[in-house]
This record gives sequence, C-alpha cells and structure tokens, in this order.
Amino acid sequence: MSDAPKKFYLTTPIYYVNARPHIGHAYTTIVADVLARRHRLLGDDTFFLTGTDEHGQKIERSAAAAGVPPQQFTDQVAHEFKTLWDRMGITYDKFIRTTDPAHKLGVQQLWRALEEKGFIYLDTYTGSYCVSDEAFVDAPAGTPCPDCGRLLETVTEENYFFKLSAFQDKLIALIESNTLKIENDSRRNEVLSFVRGGLKDLSISRSSFKWGIPVPGNDKHVIYVWLDALANYITALGYGSDDTTNFEKFWPADLQLVGKEIIRFHCVYWPAFLLAAGLPIPQAITAHGWLLFDNSKMSKSKGNIVRTETILDALGTLCPPEPQPELVARVLLGRKRPSPKDLFASDVLRYFLLREIPFGYDGSFSFDALWERYNADLVNGYGNLVSRTLNLISQNEPDGIERPTSFSAEGTSFIKDGVSQVTRYPTHLSSNEITAYVTELSLLVGHVDRYLSTHAPWKLAKETTAEARKTLVEVLYTSAEAIRLLTIFLHPIMPYATARVWAQLGLDPADLTTNHQSLTTWGQLKPGTKLGPLSPIFPRADKSLIEIMTNMENETTPPSNPTPDSTAPDAAPRTTTLPGSGTLTVGGSTALNTGPAPMPPQPTDTPAPAEASTISIDDFAKIELRVAQIVVAERIPKADKLLRLEVDLGPDFPRRQILSGIAEHYTPEELIGRRIVVITNLAPRKMRGLESHGMLLAASHGENGKPILATFAEDIALGSRLK
Repeated sequence: MSDAPKKFYLTTPIYYVNARPHIGHAYTTIVADVLARRHRLLGDDTFFLTGTDEHGQKIERSAAAAGVPPQQFTDQVAHEFKTLWDRMGITYDKFIRTTDPAHKLGVQQLWRALEEKGFIYLDTYTGSYCVSDEAFVDAPAGTPCPDCGRLLETVTEENYFFKLSAFQDKLIALIESNTLKIENDSRRNEVLSFVRGGLKDLSISRSSFKWGIPVPGNDKHVIYVWLDALANYITALGYGSDDTTNFEKFWPADLQLVGKEIIRFHCVYWPAFLLAAGLPIPQAITAHGWLLFDNSKMSKSKGNIVRTETILDALGTLCPPEPQPELVARVLLGRKRPSPKDLFASDVLRYFLLREIPFGYDGSFSFDALWERYNADLVNGYGNLVSRTLNLISQNEPDGIERPTSFSAEGTSFIKDGVSQVTRYPTHLSSNEITAYVTELSLLVGHVDRYLSTHAPWKLAKETTAEARKTLVEVLYTSAEAIRLLTIFLHPIMPYATARVWAQLGLDPADLTTNHQSLTTWGQLKPGTKLGPLSPIFPRADKSLIEIMTNMENETTPPSNPTPDSTAPDAAPRTTTLPGSGTLTVGGSTALNTGPAPMPPQPTDTPAPAEASTISIDDFAKIELRVAQIVVAERIPKADKLLRLEVDLGPDFPRRQILSGIAEHYTPEELIGRRIVVITNLAPRKMRGLESHGMLLAASHGENGKPILATFAEDIALGSRLK
C-alpha cells in the first residue's frame, strides 16, 4: 500500500461583494478552516479555497450608484473579506477573485469546452428577470420574485443557452447512487425534487450589461454570472492555464461547503456543467443553515447583521499577555501574523459558533449567548481546568511532572470512559460531525473536572502519608495527560488558545503542527516535563461586554445609498441592503425589520381544561395564523417524535424553522410541498439545541389523538392570514 499522503480539496462559496462580511460569512469560513487544519494535521495534502464573486448586473448598478467604476467597487469589498480572514488567522491556500485575469481565461476555456461538445446554442428569449438573483423567473413581470421578493422585470434578450435538460436523468442517477453526495438528507431530497420536476435549458449569457466575462468569439454577450462563479473551483487550481498541476492533483473537490439557499446552483447546474465538459464532479457538497436574529436571516436591510470586527475588537480586550509569543507563532499557519488579541477573540468566536449552532441547521446568534457560552465553557470549563491543574502541579511537583508507577482501577476506568468518547469520532471529521465533536469535547472537560474535584488533590497535598502522595501523583498526572489530549482534540477549533496551553504544559507548540494520530496515545506526557510560564487562558468576561458589543454595532449606521442584493444566489450567506420598514432591537443592534412584529412571551405548557373558557374577539385577533408551505422536512438525530421543518411564508416573510412532534405520524417525504397553517407569533422555543419559530395547526383525531394537519382544498397564496 502506498504511503503517499491523501489529498483533500475543500472550498467555501465565493462571497458576493455587494456588502461587507458579517459573522454569517465567518461561520462558513471557520468551518472550512477547522476541517482544513484537521486534515493537514493528519498528514493530508490539503488545499483550502475561498474568495469573492465580483461580476453581474447588480454589481454594475451598485458601482454606478456609488459613483465609482465596477473594478474599484469590487476591489474595496474584496479587500475587506481578505483582510478579515487574515486577521482571524484563516489558513486558506488561495483567495480567488472572479475579476482575476487567470479566472477569466479559465471560464472562457470552460465555455469553449461546452460549446465544442454541442451543449450551447444561441436563441432569443423574453421573460421575467430578477436582477437581484441574476436569473429568469417563471412569474409575471412586476410581481415579487419567489426567491428574494424583489420585483421582476421584463427582459428580451438574445442569449446563449446550455442544454441542462439533457442531464436530468444522469443527475438523478448520480444523486440517488450517492456518487454526488449531498449532505444532509433534507437537502438531498430538496435537490432530487427539483430535478425530478423537470429541467429546462438554462440561459448562460447576458447582453443587456457589460460587467462580466465576454463570451469567446462574441463580445456582445457576457457569461452568466453563475457559470462564471461556479467555475472558480477549477480555475483556482489552474484549469484553462498553462500550469494545470494543481488541477490534476486536487480536482475533484472532496468537500464543497455552501449555504442552503444556493444548493440548487451547486448540486444541479455545477455538476451538469462539469459532466458536459467531460470533467469529474465533486465528491461531496454540504449545505449549512443560516444564523438568525428574531426569526430572520442576517440582512443588511434589516440591520440585524453582526460584524465580525465587533466581536474581535470587544473580545480582544480580554486577551491576557502572552509570555511565549515566539513559540505560539509557530503553530498559527496563517499567511500573516495576526495580533494575539485578534487570534484570542477569533478562537472564542470559532468555539461559540461550532458549539452553539448545529451544523446544517438554522441557529440563533446573540451577544448574550456568546457571553454566556464563553464564561460557561471556556472560563469555567477548559480554562479553569487547565489553570487549577497546572497550578497544583507547579506547587507540588517543582522538579517536573511525575508519572505514577501504576494506575489504580479507578484511574484506568476514567481514562477508558472519558477519552474514548472523543476518539470514537473518525479522524477525518465531516462537516456535519463538527458540532457533535465539539459537544463531546465539552463533556470530556466536565468529566476531567469531576475527576479532579472527586479526588481533591489540594487536600491530598496536605497529607504526609506515602499513600496520599502516591494518589496525588496519579491524580495530577491523569488530569494533566487528559488536558494534553483535550488540547490536541481542540487545536483545530481553537488554534491559538491550545498553543498557549501546550506551551504551559512544557511542550513545544510546534508539536501541534505534526500528525495528530501519533499524539493521541495515552501516557505520552513524559516524567520530568517542566511546565512553562503560567498565565490565564480565558479571563472572566463581565456582563458589560454585552453592552459594549451592542453599542459598537449601534454605532454602525446603514449606508445612505444602499445597494441591491438578495437572499440568493451568488453568495452564502447572502445579505440584502434594500430598505425595510419598522425598527426594533435585534441581537443587540438597532434593526430594520420587514418581518412580523416582536412576539409576546409564550405561555408555559399546561394541561387543557375539561371545558375551554371563552375568549374575546380581541384575544383571538392576537393569534397570527398564516398559510405556509413545507419546503424542508427531516428527522432530528436521537429524537423519535420531533421533525425539523422549514416553511415558506411567501415573499413578504423569511423562511422559518419549526420543530414539530409529528414524526410518529408523518414521514418527512410526505410532508414536503404541503400547504399548512402556521401560528407565526409564538415566542421562539429551544428544543434539542434547535430553535422553533412557530407552531403547526393540527386536529387531534381518534383515541390516541393522532395529529391531522390543517390544509387547504383550494389554491391560496403563501403568507395569507387566516381571520
């Protein structure tokens, strides 16, 4: 068997340069960085790609509104993304921009390949066009786009078309056989449903604007922004250039991370383009959910975005002085050397997002939750465990860490039961395992902490018997070795903090850049190891930190000339800068919100009285019932009764995540597409770590009270209110 390293090619979506980056963008990039770091540490030849998407009609219009050339407009925003990733210590191998000359050549080469194989033809088309989504839409002009809610325009153009319809059966076969692996099941079913509904040929050029890549041989046309953008995953590797070494080495991609709103483009259009050009398709595509504030996806128009810079600036003030900066710098791997304050704050944000938001699902963000998780898991958890263990060793073993001659049965049991829970995870974490992995590490911290508290080594140290000393040595070594393993496991999640812990253990931080499989055997902490200089890892955060971050966000005012955007499709997560209506405080910032008003507190569940009391018409009017369509339905791991649903309430409302206890009576497959009634003004409720934003209306039928969903016999518009 060959000992050659495995290759691992990982991509984020390229982010659309219509607005500055926020923590939604950071979330995707952090997940990618964790996976890239882990694969490098396992010895895999890893290539991590990110970048920006910079062409299209809305960029041309935005630049005109700002009074600057499109290139200058895109340069400014792309610089902000790249600067932020460098500030956070993101270890990308390439940052691609679709305005790069090499990318343009690669896109034109892909076009020629499709044309030569007979999959492109010229035709004239008139239809309703969504400028924000850069797509023709099957709906009347002047009505809202079904995807983003912006008004549709009538466009007549001579376009080049791609024969997408020719790949319908092939795509179904690839997805059903898992050759094209789409994680998770709900996304896979969503894509299959779309493809089975029938694929039409796709317009892949535009002639009504100029900000794009010219069609080879016909510069009256520019190449469709999605063909342009998707091609970045191969042009970044040298496709279409004189040097295709990286393309031949790394393509196809092993994992492509995308936002759920652009899954159709990545799981239908992208593999079809590749198949038509005779190129391999990606191994796996994973779609994550959105970060939400008050039921709404982060959106610049609503003012409910949170800038990553706010978190870096605020949390950075907590960073303690680093006594060994030259050692820590050896494990950062980034192209530039960010400040310790930025790396400290980035570690906290990384841990919070990966611990708090189940990957693949929508999740809520707030400064309160960030503060609580920081103090609970990092200050009182990992940081406190490290601090008190190493201080005890420093006080009681001044000549270096002592190793017991033998371990008691209890110590052996602790080792087996605790550490093995983490090592059961595959060495190559997939994206949808990250949250469970971080949760398991948090539990292991508690496991070690309980072990330490049970044996009270601070009491053993005061005893003078040989037996007490023997037990003390065992407890301190066992705890220190557990911390060593915890630090290895946590390193891709929090590279800076774990490097500091490693140095305090008296170990060389450069070890953390080596193959981790060789470090995870119990008992590698050598006797006589002397601790490094000790200092706090995670100082406690006062609750005033919440107010500080809130005030920093409130100081950021919306632009005077907002630029158009949408919730799809050119970036993940997408934002919008169109004006909203109404103001409210969301996630610690003043927000413009086009969604429903703030919801009243939800009453505690109580048994229904034998005979319902009457209510007034005013009481009934407080209940907001609306028509919704189920677009995603999936089971929740380890929850027999719950289903996670996403419902579409029409163009005037964002999608909602609702948890419903109907899994024993309905399968996910039979729910997708149903039009139902949803109570929309219930306060959010958290179950199984997920937030539910509403409730389905159902009747209780039969002796066992089987729920029967309220549906409609007639066609009715989504979002319609029941009165």
